[in-house]
Amino acid sequence: MTTHIALLRAVNVGGTGKLPMAELKSMAVRIGFENPRTYIASGNLVFESNLTTAQAGEALEAALQDYAGKPVGVIMRTPDEMQAVFAANPFPDAPGNRCVVLFLDTAPPDDLSDTLKHQAGEQVVAGKREIYIHYGDGMGQSKLVVPAAKTGTARNMNTVAKLVTMAGGEASA
Repeated sequence: MTTHIALLRAVNVGGTGKLPMAELKSMAVRIGFENPRTYIASGNLVFESNLTTAQAGEALEAALQDYAGKPVGVIMRTPDEMQAVFAANPFPDAPGNRCVVLFLDTAPPDDLSDTLKHQAGEQVVAGKREIYIHYGDGMGQSKLVVPAAKTGTARNMNTVAKLVTMAGGEASA
């Protein structure tokens, strides 16, 4: 069995995409995933399966569409990939709640910095299939718009570290 990490897009955020985590776990069991566990109510799922990462993501997206009646994006990562995201954090001294990783299915655009809108004090760095954002003054006052975010989903570094741990790793840089 392989451990997988699924990050659901736009779940339980701002009153949209309501999905109780108990329902997500039940859905995972119905699909055939083993030992499903969630972390906070924002669509984080760690589970084991004999499916490939891509197959597991497709199965979960199909089940979520049946449940929600509309597509729900799922970004998949292996435990090693999630550990690498954590280790590559370009802001290791920043508080974990002020450093966000925007997970994408593909590489960020080459012209990422040119696409940003309303950037003030935020620092933005492209990763392999991620965009790291440090909100020095916190996210609450930020007006930053990252167009690439439309197809991704964000998690703060504290959540990334927890998911690494839940997947059997040790969050270390």
